[in-house]
Amino acid sequence: MALVRDATAAPSMHNAQPWRFQYFRRTRVFHLRADLRGALPHSDPELRALHLGCGAALMNLRVAVAHEGWQAATRLLPDPGDPMLLASVTLTGPLGGETDPAGLYPAVHTRHTSRHPFAETPIPGPVCTALVDAAHQEGVWLAFPSGWHLQSVLELMLEAEARNITDAGTASDLARFTRRAGDERPATEGVPESAFGPLRRIGKAPMRDFAGGKRVPGRPTADFETFPHLALLSTARDRPEDWLRTGQAVERVLLRATLEGLATSFVTQALEWHDTRWPLRDPTSGMAYVQMVLRLGYGRPGARTPRRPVQDVLDTEP
Repeated sequence: MALVRDATAAPSMHNAQPWRFQYFRRTRVFHLRADLRGALPHSDPELRALHLGCGAALMNLRVAVAHEGWQAATRLLPDPGDPMLLASVTLTGPLGGETDPAGLYPAVHTRHTSRHPFAETPIPGPVCTALVDAAHQEGVWLAFPSGWHLQSVLELMLEAEARNITDAGTASDLARFTRRAGDERPATEGVPESAFGPLRRIGKAPMRDFAGGKRVPGRPTADFETFPHLALLSTARDRPEDWLRTGQAVERVLLRATLEGLATSFVTQALEWHDTRWPLRDPTSGMAYVQMVLRLGYGRPGARTPRRPVQDVLDTEP
């Protein structure tokens, strides 16, 4: 089904694709469920990143439904007795005069994570405002750190990346969802070698090394940004509902950024360790929990990464 194909164009940590959909024809209801095939037991033991990825897929589904001219009613965690049922989306009737979020649809299949250097060009104020507004529409706070706060975030990310390189559990999660040239695994999930991006030669952009510190023949090096543009998405609480809302906000921001000509990537290393996640917050803000850090800028678009076929993630019911 085209709507689910659009939904699964969403990003997820290590492209693990931790979602599964059910569609009930008679009631015109989609269920979004967690798929533990996409769980990262060491890097994401609480399933926070899993919820974020599923929230991003939910946002894409909402965009696609609106693009097809339907109104939809969305409920998060509709059954307290079934925590793996993350959301329901009911098609309630033809779309009226309201076009949001249908206008984001052109970016659904052109948004790709870019692990390449970005220019040092400032992001115009109106574009920043549009991204802040996009997050606010999902009930999430977006801020652009600067000065001492930006420096602190960068240092925390570098510390966490250094830990990840030597941590066996992190390496195991990464190995499950990266594909090197010559691998015999199906090319339907994970981050392929073609999307690793170049190794950083100089610069402060906090890039994850998807090769895990191992040599990749022919992989280039590049100079990254000295002052990267980062955006922090935060919430006042830290519950599964907040994670799902953040996932929707992240994807709405990414789609808007893509339409504005920005390239984007994720900076999650410090979010994967309890002692480095908490200090990411801005102590002057009421938003206590940083849920996601994005890197934004003008640069080379990212490479497309694989997705599981729709028939592998969709069950259709009467």
